[in-house]
Amino acid sequence: PRRIAHWPRIRARRAAGTLVTLPGVPSSELGNARDLYLWLPPGYARSERRYPVLYMHDGQNLFDPRLSYAEPWRVDRAMERASQRGVEAIVVGIPNMGVDRIDEYSPYVDSRAGGGKGDLYLDWVIGTVKPIIDGQFRTRPERAYTGMAGSSMGGLIALYAYLRHPSVFGCVGVLSPSLWFAGRSIFSTLAESSHAPGRIYLDIGAREGKVALDDARRMRDALMQKGYGLGSELKWLEDPKGRHNEVDWGRRFTDAVMFLFRLGVVTR
Repeated sequence: PRRIAHWPRIRARRAAGTLVTLPGVPSSELGNARDLYLWLPPGYARSERRYPVLYMHDGQNLFDPRLSYAEPWRVDRAMERASQRGVEAIVVGIPNMGVDRIDEYSPYVDSRAGGGKGDLYLDWVIGTVKPIIDGQFRTRPERAYTGMAGSSMGGLIALYAYLRHPSVFGCVGVLSPSLWFAGRSIFSTLAESSHAPGRIYLDIGAREGKVALDDARRMRDALMQKGYGLGSELKWLEDPKGRHNEVDWGRRFTDAVMFLFRLGVVTR
């Protein structure tokens, strides 16, 4: 891909790490551009180490309450807790584009909800965003150290990315995914996919409704049948108090990161 220079516009302290903004990263695939928000772990500025990278959707809801349209995840605090437990990673928050969110977060077309640009969105993430991040920051670009995570529709596209691009993504965080979308087409994608060794974190809140709970349990079972061993390659969490919101996703996020990168601890 054509190399595009993007320089940090602002740097702000958040908890014990640093938040960096890369402004106006364009997408020829989608015909738009957006800022990226990067979380650099506490030790980044004090070492020459290289770090795993987690690409996350709905990036405006992850860190800063001023950017979020809901209570933010507080990913910075979750990552600080993970750092204290021995796992550090760079987080790349990719904001959604508002009215285009559903279109970009699903490769499938739902007759009532939309969708259909998910493959183009992932082409941009893989072909433009990842090379920028790997080129300008000290990352571990290998598959084992590259993950994706999201919730709701972001969880759907994250799981799809793992299944469709196993050479790029070695782990995925799937929080409260919208598995219902487009007639539950994601289950057909899983059935057509080969087992790709790696890490899958899957969760659901017990207070998200029976349909969401049943779908998530079905996905858990389907992943196990595909060969993802529970506890080794697959972590399942059914949160008894969990609802479909950013506060609960943020509360569970440290444990998700610990599972995804526990073998991806910072290396020099």
